[in-house]
Amino acid sequence: MHDPEAIRSLIQTFELPVTTASETAEQYQSIVDHINALLQKDFTQLVSLLYRLDVSEAKLRALLQQHPDTDAAILITDLVLERQAQKIRSRRENTRRDNDISEDEKW
Repeated sequence: MHDPEAIRSLIQTFELPVTTASETAEQYQSIVDHINALLQKDFTQLVSLLYRLDVSEAKLRALLQQHPDTDAAILITDLVLERQAQKIRSRRENTRRDNDISEDEKW
């Protein structure tokens, strides 16, 4: 199961059309389709996007080598979603930590 918040974040990042009735599975598929289109038509933009999203190149290479028969767009999408979920968790933890600091100790 993919993190719905990470999926929504990527939908916004990629500026993909979404309706209020969209299911997580449909949104996931639209991300896969977008990644696949970039793989086929604009690889440079895909590389730039992966860099901007801070996806590990080494991890991506290893994943692609370990699963040569799996659709690369699915592997890339899963890795991007994993990274987005990590960033979301990190922001929450930092916000929580910031709220635990007394007003006197804040900058």
